[in-house]
Amino acid sequence: MPEPIDNFNLDLPAELQDMVARSLQRVKKQWSKVDRLQFNNQRRVLKALQKQRISESDFLDSSGYGYADSGREKLEQAYADIFKGEAALVRPQIVSGTHALAVTLFGLLRPGELLLCLTGPPYDTLQAVIGSRGEESGTLAEWGIRHHYVALRDDGYPDLAALEPGLQPRVAYIQRSAGYDLQRSGLTTGEIALLVEEVHARYPEAWVVVDNCYGEFAEEREPLEVGADLIAGSLIKNPGGGLARSGGYVVGRRELVRRIAGRLTAPGLYDSLGSFTEKRSLFQGLFMAPSLVGNALKNALFAAALFEQMGYQVKPRCGEPRTDIVQAIILGRAEKLLRFCQAVQSASPVESYLTLEPGPLPGYEDPVVMAAGTFFQGATSEMTADGPLREPYAVFLQGGLTLPHALWATCAAAKALYEARV
Repeated sequence: MPEPIDNFNLDLPAELQDMVARSLQRVKKQWSKVDRLQFNNQRRVLKALQKQRISESDFLDSSGYGYADSGREKLEQAYADIFKGEAALVRPQIVSGTHALAVTLFGLLRPGELLLCLTGPPYDTLQAVIGSRGEESGTLAEWGIRHHYVALRDDGYPDLAALEPGLQPRVAYIQRSAGYDLQRSGLTTGEIALLVEEVHARYPEAWVVVDNCYGEFAEEREPLEVGADLIAGSLIKNPGGGLARSGGYVVGRRELVRRIAGRLTAPGLYDSLGSFTEKRSLFQGLFMAPSLVGNALKNALFAAALFEQMGYQVKPRCGEPRTDIVQAIILGRAEKLLRFCQAVQSASPVESYLTLEPGPLPGYEDPVVMAAGTFFQGATSEMTADGPLREPYAVFLQGGLTLPHALWATCAAAKALYEARV
């Protein structure tokens, strides 16, 4: 681990500077593990890209129908190889992780079939897709697609003992990251493997779909390697490496990816069409993704150690397994949530001058405050902090294009809270 931040002038009060130093000392061994993880994932990505024999011509834009776009085809095959799927759909026309999941669910499910959410009620925006909150139109519920939320145990793990044998789901959905629900725990790939085994034993006809957002490259195995049928996520999170301007992906069984492609384009067209610009940034972002995730994991470990020293409850704790790049810090009061996010915004490279106010966001029931001084709008992997204005007023810290900036912004947020209490 580099030494310099111990001696770097962060303009912190002496007591807080000591906490920073102790926190860095505490995470040294864990940072070494992250280095090994990053090395192995970087090798995986490099080999997949080399296998595709990428050349300058593959970066050229396509237009119109996008027939015979070699760059698009090679990018999708690289995703399939990296995440161990038979096929992939990687498209800039997918506007978010929620959109990727919505296209997936509408592509796989038919009226009268059941969506089984194994990890409890999913992320706020996906509940709107399902139609479980009374949304007006366009939902799975409007099309007669049923859903069932599995209860969570006290430890945040799905209560599989409560599963009803007569459910017979077509899709069993797993959310890898905890999201804004502090009761839910993020799942390791080992835990996902146990869930997949249980689902396939109980419901042999069900397809297991994993929401992989924030989890890509956070471990050495991905969900498809432990039996999941399909994964989906956003390119402006981990796999875009901070360079993807937009987009989403789906990877998994070929027949399922084809069904989803038919929903994204049209039956008969499937994945054969789709014009692309900015392919260079998608390839390069994928190449950079293991480094970005490594930076984010290191900063999350540091943040957990630092804010726990400051007396806050953190999830996960510093020594606990990491399943994604998100670090939750329970602040307890709305003004602390605002102060934390404002400090991160003020330490950002873009729009650092803004004064943050909580406000409505599409798909969320509560106002959300979001520090996102990012080069690409909504790219939470760049180093952001956000949280809904509801008890217990937790902030969710994630991302990091560079480790020095992530550490700097985290220390700025710690200083803002420290100064507010003295």
